Amino acid sequence: MCDDLTESDNSLFFARRDVAKLGAGAGLAAMLGSYATAAMGAETTPVVAETPALPVTSAMVEIPTLDGTADAFFVHPDSGRHPAVILWPDIAGLRPAYQQMANRLASAGYAVLAVNQYYRRARSPVLSSFAEWRSEAGRARLQPMINDLIPWATMRDADSFVSWLDAQPSVDVRREIGSAGYCMGGPHAFRTAAASAGRVGAIASFHGGGLVTDAGDSPHRLMDRFTAIMLIAIAQNDHDRRPGDKDALIAAMEANDRPGEVEVYPAQHGWCTIDSPVFDPVQAERAWSRMLAMFGERLQGRTEAA
Repeated sequence: MCDDLTESDNSLFFARRDVAKLGAGAGLAAMLGSYATAAMGAETTPVVAETPALPVTSAMVEIPTLDGTADAFFVHPDSGRHPAVILWPDIAGLRPAYQQMANRLASAGYAVLAVNQYYRRARSPVLSSFAEWRSEAGRARLQPMINDLIPWATMRDADSFVSWLDAQPSVDVRREIGSAGYCMGGPHAFRTAAASAGRVGAIASFHGGGLVTDAGDSPHRLMDRFTAIMLIAIAQNDHDRRPGDKDALIAAMEANDRPGEVEVYPAQHGWCTIDSPVFDPVQAERAWSRMLAMFGERLQGRTEAA
């Protein structure tokens, strides 16, 4: 998750990046362009072409839960019924960046619910950008809200979100549901699958924090409670600090005969979120492509060759 160690890692990343930029006498765009070229030269998972964008309709919605009323951003193609996806934002919460990401996923043929995980204390946006989380005031504001997110509460919320989605005319209830989580949302995607095992068929975790812990209900120990296929994209600095997590996740997948993909990406924690200071467009596109491939196969019944 976005803790002090992550911030320390990112500070070192910024320092190295700035030194490289000054030494080259180039702007940020040129620097990122050269990094992208190097990254694409590495051995990577294949990238799947995105389908043409569909026009979408969006609105803020309110969803009853056992703990109150959750606000969320709901976006779906203008016509027809489509598989649903629950999107769990990172630690900074639901904000314009995640609405934009939800819009993009919806345009690929999904009914997407981007949720405000902090609804018990505040409506979204709690913070307007990821940069606010890095401030002292932003951390102080969020900490009580973070403390509310105990596992059983998240699972109750997930069950409420699935029930709400199944009642929407834009959702194809014949299709399984997907869930994608970023940073602290990574474990939430796992808990969504465990809470609604009969409905959730695919989950994706991007630089998810706390996927492997000593707790009895650690996300990696929930795989015996669901049948969802998994995409687990791990940040390089997270892997460097806890290299055993990848092995534990793979071992749990094998022990429970769960299909999926686990990969360490050459990018910093937070690289997939578009307003993150360490957003990496090349590696974010790779991760996004893998998610679309998985959702297309499991939720839409498509194959990569199609």
